[in-house]
Amino acid sequence: MASTSQRLQGKTACKKIFWAVFPHACFILSLVIYAFLGALMFSHIEGNRKVEFSEDYRNFLQNLTYLGRSLSDNMTENEVKFKKKIHDLLNTAQQDWFVNPKDKWSFFGSLFFCCTVFTTVGYGNTYPVTRTGKYLCMLYALFGIPLMFLVLTDMGDILATVLSKSYNEFRKLQSKILASKLCSGSTCNKRNELKSRAQSKTVINEPLTIMEVLKSQPSGKRRLIKYRNVELFEMLIARENEQTKPARNKSIERWSSCPELARGKTMSRVIENFDKIGKELEKLDVPIVLMVLVIFVYISCAAAILPKWESNLDFQEAFYFCFITLTTIGFGDTQLEHPKFFLFFSLYIIIGMEIVFIAFKLGQDRLIVLYKKVISFCAEKKMPSKKIYPK
Repeated sequence: MASTSQRLQGKTACKKIFWAVFPHACFILSLVIYAFLGALMFSHIEGNRKVEFSEDYRNFLQNLTYLGRSLSDNMTENEVKFKKKIHDLLNTAQQDWFVNPKDKWSFFGSLFFCCTVFTTVGYGNTYPVTRTGKYLCMLYALFGIPLMFLVLTDMGDILATVLSKSYNEFRKLQSKILASKLCSGSTCNKRNELKSRAQSKTVINEPLTIMEVLKSQPSGKRRLIKYRNVELFEMLIARENEQTKPARNKSIERWSSCPELARGKTMSRVIENFDKIGKELEKLDVPIVLMVLVIFVYISCAAAILPKWESNLDFQEAFYFCFITLTTIGFGDTQLEHPKFFLFFSLYIIIGMEIVFIAFKLGQDRLIVLYKKVISFCAEKKMPSKKIYPK
């Protein structure tokens, strides 16, 4: 019997863990599937498009051939003008004229493009050319951006919980260290003995009702009991909670014997998990300086790793690139030679965007508090002072 009950408890615990993790895994999995479907779609549409030479491309070739024929050995006088013409002509060239669409819109290239779309980064070096691709890009962003923000909000709750708990534990440890330094050994021992005596006096060995407790006390001590009613109420409630624990276990056994009730209970818990999305972010209260330090360390780690497979980037350029990416600015001035390697860094991008989002949220809260203080201060200054007239 004991083994079967342990098995049932183990199964129920595993089910609780599964249904607790299920909403988070569902969001992340849906985003991954959405990115892969978009990569297949854009690689098929933009990769298989026919290359059509436009009128601008033909004019570019004509001007280039004209400048090539005008070259001569004696270019000392017209060298500056010639360089300026070449520079102006190359500025009119488009990147798509010299790139094969199948090479640019491979599966990994399309997947990289989809990640830049729903993360709202948009570097600008990869963009759809066909009319169908442009329409599908708008439709893809219309559903992908809310899904991405949902994943960010959900992961933000987890990250906010971790940050708040670690920060609170750090504060508790700091207060304990300060208390141990300020408190001497003899005084602390006396305080602990007094606390233990006070607790031993207020222990209730048997579950009693309020009337039984009042009747058992002598008449001379009833005035003191009035001041201890709060402690008595708390102890009686604790006793009642201990007595009701076996009833909860019996109800769990009933749910295990009736699977329909168990399914209804688990479904209600899953729905509650969906309703709690974004609640932990509202409760988060850590110093903004700590978040700035976390962002600096987080970007520095990536800036040290990224130049290993991107030879055109050093530490400073990689730091700039990561900051522009995580803040979703995405100028596109720094291009990646191997974007498929950076796709394996996508988890880093999502977590980093979440850290930056939390920092912006904390900064927003601090600004609101600052504005309230400024407005209240200005209102107090403008309030007319009360004049006291003599009677």
